[in-house]
This record gives sequence, C-alpha cells and structure tokens, in this order.
Amino acid sequence: MNKILNAITCKEPKRLVKPVLWNALANLSNLLPFLCLAYIVDQIYEYFIHGPGNSKSMWIAWGLMLVFFGLTWLLENIACKLTYRDGFMASADGRIKLAEHIRKLPLGFLTSRNAGEVGNTMMNDFSRTESAMTHILPQIISGVIMAILASALLLVVDFRMGLAMFAGFPAALLIMLGMRGLEQRLDTRLSKARVSQAGKIQEYLSGMRVIKSYNMQGSNFERLRKACTDYRDACIKVESGIGPLNLVAAAFLRSGLSLMTVTGVFLVAGGTLTVPTFALFLLVGTRVFDPLAVAIMNYSELMMCSMAGERICTLLNEPEMAGNSDVPGKHEICFEHVSFSYGGAETQEVLHDVSVRLGSRTMTAIVGPSGSGKSTMLRLLARFYDPTSGKVLFGGVDERNIEPEKLMKHISMVFQDVYLFQDSVANNIRYGKEDATQEEIESAARLANCYDFIMRMPDGFETIIGEGGSTLSGGEKQRISIARAILKDAPIVLLDEATASLDPENEAEIQQAISRLVQDRTVVVIAHRLKTVVGANAILVLDHGRIVEQGTHNQLLTQNGLYAKLWKLQTSTEGWKIN
Repeated sequence: MNKILNAITCKEPKRLVKPVLWNALANLSNLLPFLCLAYIVDQIYEYFIHGPGNSKSMWIAWGLMLVFFGLTWLLENIACKLTYRDGFMASADGRIKLAEHIRKLPLGFLTSRNAGEVGNTMMNDFSRTESAMTHILPQIISGVIMAILASALLLVVDFRMGLAMFAGFPAALLIMLGMRGLEQRLDTRLSKARVSQAGKIQEYLSGMRVIKSYNMQGSNFERLRKACTDYRDACIKVESGIGPLNLVAAAFLRSGLSLMTVTGVFLVAGGTLTVPTFALFLLVGTRVFDPLAVAIMNYSELMMCSMAGERICTLLNEPEMAGNSDVPGKHEICFEHVSFSYGGAETQEVLHDVSVRLGSRTMTAIVGPSGSGKSTMLRLLARFYDPTSGKVLFGGVDERNIEPEKLMKHISMVFQDVYLFQDSVANNIRYGKEDATQEEIESAARLANCYDFIMRMPDGFETIIGEGGSTLSGGEKQRISIARAILKDAPIVLLDEATASLDPENEAEIQQAISRLVQDRTVVVIAHRLKTVVGANAILVLDHGRIVEQGTHNQLLTQNGLYAKLWKLQTSTEGWKIN
C-alpha cells in the first residue's frame, strides 16, 4: 500500500492526510444516525413487548439522529472541499514540477521518445493520479477505516452475526489480489495505445500540408484510424477483462449481508438473538458493506492510477544535467577527443574523435556534406547532449561541470527551423530577456531588420502570432529569432544554417541582422551557403563525423580538398536556371 501511495502522490503521501481524516470523520458521522435509529427500534420493540417505557430518551434519540445527519452533511462538505482542493493542487504542482524537471534534462531525453509519450504522462497520467487523490483513495481509506471500526463494534455485540456478515470477504479479497497481474498487462497495453493515438493525431495535424501536397490523405488517415481503433480495443479489453471480476468480488462481499440476514432470522427464532440486536446489524451492516463494495469496485482503477503514478515517478527520476560551476570569463571553446552517438555508446557514432580549438571573439564556420555531424557539434556546444566520450571545454572548464542555466545565459542560438510561441510578437522577442522593456524590444527588432514588418501587423508588437509562427513567412520568423538573440546579448552565438532556404531579399536582410548580432562575440556558424562564411576566422570541414580540413577560406581553396570541391560545386550552380 505504501508503494501505491508513493506512486500516486509522487512520494508525498502526507498530502492525503487531511482529506482522508475528514472523509473518515464524515463516514463515522454517517454511522451515528443509524445507531440512534437502532436505539429507537429497540425502544419501540420494548414498548410493544413490555408496555410504555422512557419515551423521553427515545425523543432525545430522534433529536440526536437529526443532529448527526446535519453533522454528517457539514463534515462531508468540508471533506469534499479539502479533497478536491488538495487533489487539484497536487496535480497542478506535479505537472509544474515535471515540466521544470524536463527543462533540466538533456534534449536527447525528448528526441529519443515518442512524441505523445511525455504529453500522455503530463496530461492523462496526472489526470489519473488526480482522480485517485480526489475520489478513489480518500473514499477507500476512510471507508475501510469506518468499516473496520463498525465491524469491531458489531463483532463485540454478537460475534456469530459478525462472522456470518464477513463470510464472503476472503473470496472477494483473493479475487482482488489475483487481478493485479491482469491489470498491469491491460494497463500497459492501454497506455501504449493511448500514446500511439496521441502521437498519430499530432503527426496527422502537423503534417497536413505535406499530406495534402502529396495526396496522401488515404494512407495517413489509415494510420490515424488504426491508432484510434487500437485505443478503442484496448479500452474495451480493460473493461471486459476487469469489470466482470469486480462484479464477482462485490457479489461475494455482499453475499455476507444475505448470510447475516438468514443467520439472524434463525438466531431470533431460536431465542438467542434479540430483535433490536438483529435490527442493529441490518441497519449498520449496510453501512459497512457500502464502503467495502466501493473499495472493491475501485481497486482495479486504483492499481491503474498507481501505474500512472509510477510512470510519472520514472520521468521525475530521470537524471538532470549536472554542474555547479560558473562560466569562465574567457570564452575559448575546445573539443578534446569528442565522440558522440545519439543512441549511446552501443550505436553508430555521429562524431569521431573530434579535437579542435575555437578562439574567443572569433568566427568559426562548420561546413560539410549533409549528415557529416555539423548540427551535432553545435548541439554539443549548447549542451543539448553530453559527449559519449571526450570533453567540450569552455575557458578550460568541462561544460558538464558548469551549471546548465548559467551556461545557457552565455549562449544565444539562432536555428534554421525557428519555433515561435502562440503569443504576442513582443513576448516572443522577450524570451531573450524576460525583464526587457518595450524600448529594448523595439531596439532589438530594428537591429534585426524586423521592426518595419512588425509595425505593419494589425496590433504591431502586440499582434498574436499563430503557434509555431504559422502566420509568418520563413524570413520573418528568422528575423524575430535574431531579435530575440540580440536582446539576450550573450557573449557566445551559435548559428545553425540561419539563411538556408531563404530568398535573396530575405537572405540579405538576415545577413545584415546577423552581422550586428555577432559583433565582438565568439561565433560558431553552420553554413549551407559557403559564400556567407568567406570572412570567417576559421572554417572546419566535416565529413562522416571527422574534421578533414580546417583553415581560412583562401587556405582551404589552395588545399584543393573537400572544401574546394564544395565551393566549385556551389559557384558553378549559381547561374543555373530553368528554361
């Protein structure tokens, strides 16, 4: 049980203390009116058997019963508010905690997983633990506490009736315990189907432009349809597999009430049980069975909530990027025998034994054929990943020893694929500096050559742009991204093919903006168009994950190697045109 509580509450079971206590008090209070009613039945019985007695005490019992009903309402109201408040707070706090934790994980953690897996945990698994904390656990624990106390009372009153009442409990308990393995298998299948469905829905919606362009509506819709039907089948399998077993367990439990009733009739007929005592068991016995039946019916759901909690805990236990040192004042960057593979040491390496020094306040360009490892080098510099072997040094300090947040404050990145959030233009630029004033934002926009087109938008800097920047052109998104980097004013700038696939006009605007961004900074740029890095202090030529050449533009041309070949290829195709 302790494992279940830790899983559902993310190792904070103390959150359940108040809700459980108040629910237990409400359940116990709910028992008191029936004890009063049992006393009233006893007095009525005495009246018919022995004549009028102390009618005053019976009227007091009537009054107490009404008071206890009111007290029960009050306690249930308090318990309900506390339970829902604490459950919703725990769910919100848990999602925020997990989001903060994911932000501190290596980027490889997300890229190595199904698109819907983490989202499923953030939404559906937390919804399940929320349900467990607001409904299932408080009801089960407080109900069981009440059932135990009531059962103890009834066993003291007449152990024969008490034993008859719980005759079916062992069989119900065995069924519940035997369901655990089945529940785990079914929930694993259900979770995988849910993740697959979420991923396919996201893929279908995100790729709609490509689907329509290549007339692939049929095949992509078929994959989506299959994911949805697989999820449907998994849901049906869960309900058809667990539901009947729950009903059987509940039937065994409730059979005790029937056996108790029959036993009571025989005992009353034999003169060894009084009618008032029999009435007490009939009235209170139902209050014992109701919470136990709820516990049995919710047990399978509780186990699935527990497995959802375990998936949350698994994500929370993923090791965060380590490091507690400050970033050195000198921004020289060194690769020392760096090798890297995206799947770890057992998979094919993308970079092989790379050693190079990138000077402080210089521009270093990385060029090479597609798949040669250019973007991987940049990602290692930004510590999106850690090397499989070797070191990346900043000012002589291994970047793995530098506190990640402090490291990122010293780095600005401009990606080829820009992502903008569904927010105002100003707030998208403000990601570079959270406390930036409007004047600073506008100044950065001017330097990035995006001020004019922003002001032509309906609400200027307060215009809300679509998710991912869907309402903007590629060049406009890129310039907003550069404005963000300018506003950050970091001493190290990483550019990942920022001008690739742009028209000449946008390329000229962006090159001008980049020239302002990189002034007096340590710059590393991945270049698709070699003419954009002719003036770089050093050019690294990568091929199959290795540095095969390095030098200035002129030095590399004289070597007549891979760089010279790429240069000739690009310059010879610039004049091509379609007739």
